[in-house]
Amino acid sequence: MDILSEYGTILLVLAIIFGFFMAWGICANDVANAMGTSVGSGAITVKQAILIAAIFEFTGAFLAGGEVTSTIRRGIVDPALLSGTPELLVYGMISALLAAAVWLFIASTKGWPVSTTHSIVGAIVGFAAVGIGVDSVSWLKVGTIVMSWISSPVMAGAFAFIIYRSVHILILDTEKPLDNARRYIPIYMFLVGFMISMVTFLKGLSHVGLEVSFLESIAASIAIGLFVMVIGIYMQSKIEPHIDEDHELHLSRIEKVFATLMIFTACSMAFAHGSNDVANAIGPLAAVNAIVRSGEVAQESIMPLWILFLGGIGIVVGLMMYGHKVMATVGKKITHLTPTLGFSAELSAATTVVIASATGIPISTTHTLVGAVLGVGLARAGSKAINGGVIKRIFISWIVTLPAGAILAIIFFYILKFVFGGG
Repeated sequence: MDILSEYGTILLVLAIIFGFFMAWGICANDVANAMGTSVGSGAITVKQAILIAAIFEFTGAFLAGGEVTSTIRRGIVDPALLSGTPELLVYGMISALLAAAVWLFIASTKGWPVSTTHSIVGAIVGFAAVGIGVDSVSWLKVGTIVMSWISSPVMAGAFAFIIYRSVHILILDTEKPLDNARRYIPIYMFLVGFMISMVTFLKGLSHVGLEVSFLESIAASIAIGLFVMVIGIYMQSKIEPHIDEDHELHLSRIEKVFATLMIFTACSMAFAHGSNDVANAIGPLAAVNAIVRSGEVAQESIMPLWILFLGGIGIVVGLMMYGHKVMATVGKKITHLTPTLGFSAELSAATTVVIASATGIPISTTHTLVGAVLGVGLARAGSKAINGGVIKRIFISWIVTLPAGAILAIIFFYILKFVFGGG
């Protein structure tokens, strides 16, 4: 308590700075989850993607970032174990923020799409192992996170493969693609409306105390999906193909329709990402704020509006400064994307998020989208369509993320403990 009384303000300022840095890193790296495929397929430009992401990421972070957050997310370690030495938990949260932020900065400069959640989890594991003890870490939880390295991309890749092949079989590879587009695109529009609504309910609005059951989310999402489908049918009825248009021109018009659909999925994913992943930055900051003010460790922390605002601003600054690097990797360097390919990848990523949320399967949205892009690449032209070198570097960065976060957090933890004392 003496340490917090004497240095509490300094420690809180450090947490604010590193929390902002972490929020910066989250969107510098994770903006590709929402916008990478849209940019890579040519549906929108980089500048448009940054503008859209800035609006929806900030809105999600500020309006739906959460009123209350767990002191340590994901249940990796029980904060009550540090109830007698709250200053150590403050050191741990600050070191975890800085460690994860530094790793995200490194990954973003290299254009590696890594998981921000895995970064902060690795950092928390590192400080907990040295600050509390190795046995304090829930290694089973860590194991399920490691398993998501496989489950996330495989599940999303399979969905993406199926969705893209269905578009080809039902529309693109037919003699009258525009006629078939009129028949089948409304179905894809329903799926878009349904899935982006489910993602918004399950990820985007799950932190604001909105009591909506899974079945209620499904019912509302079906209604929204049907509404989107009806609008699509009406809009298509106003478009009459010119008799002199050739087959390739019809395909080009179909690609433009899918490009429009991608904008809706990108906006929804950006809102859900802002509301969900911003907690990786502001959760530890809220914990430090609560401990410094009360001098006690609690399982949950109230989220002041100024912390939500700080997280939202950090996200916007990060995506504006470095978001384009990871967007280029996901959207252009793994495989060539067209609007139908990008749409298939985004819809499969949203589908995977919904299924994982419903079943409790731990996934990474970053790994999910990379797997989806791989899936559409394989569906388009097999393994020759995939840049193996890029995939190898991405996979290595995934493996390194947890230990990198842990090692950096241990170093920063000992530095803080040396400077301020305690324990």
